[in-house]
Amino acid sequence: MNVIATPLSGVLILEPRVFADARGYFFERFSQREFDAQVVPLLGHPVCFVQDNESLSSRNVVRGLHFQRPPYTQRKLVSCVSGTVLDVVVDLRRGSPTFGQHAAVELSGENHRQVFIDRGFAHGFAVLSETAVFQYKCDEFYHPEADSGIQLLDPALGIDWRIPREQMILSDKDRVRPLLADSEIPFCL
Repeated sequence: MNVIATPLSGVLILEPRVFADARGYFFERFSQREFDAQVVPLLGHPVCFVQDNESLSSRNVVRGLHFQRPPYTQRKLVSCVSGTVLDVVVDLRRGSPTFGQHAAVELSGENHRQVFIDRGFAHGFAVLSETAVFQYKCDEFYHPEADSGIQLLDPALGIDWRIPREQMILSDKDRVRPLLADSEIPFCL
């Protein structure tokens, strides 16, 4: 596995070793041993995943920017197993030198990349293909009472979702999320 740092401390891109031949390909999507050996030392803390989630979305669907409030914050390992998405992570840790900044990476069923997201970040993605199957490994269970998010179209964030705004398909909840400046952000460094 190749681990690539992003400008956001606590957000890493993971590229697996893919073995391909005339039959197709094989790779380990997740190995706790590899994760512990290569990612945990960079983070400085262990991660134990407890829940896997999967979503199917159509072209132009944009989901985000989501997080769970304490005490149910989540670390995530995300991947796109079919199709292509633009994955976006925003730093919500007050006191961080990158607070309010984002990292974006294209994930697809072809490049097999994954993104690890530590606690203190909002996460979202935009579907760039006809459909996309997206998977999340989480280190905390989903708690609806802790569900939160910020406005994915906040101009202060400067995110290019690579989809024209008038073509975006958003949930009712994501349409009305507050701007970052108007949000009660529960994370600090």
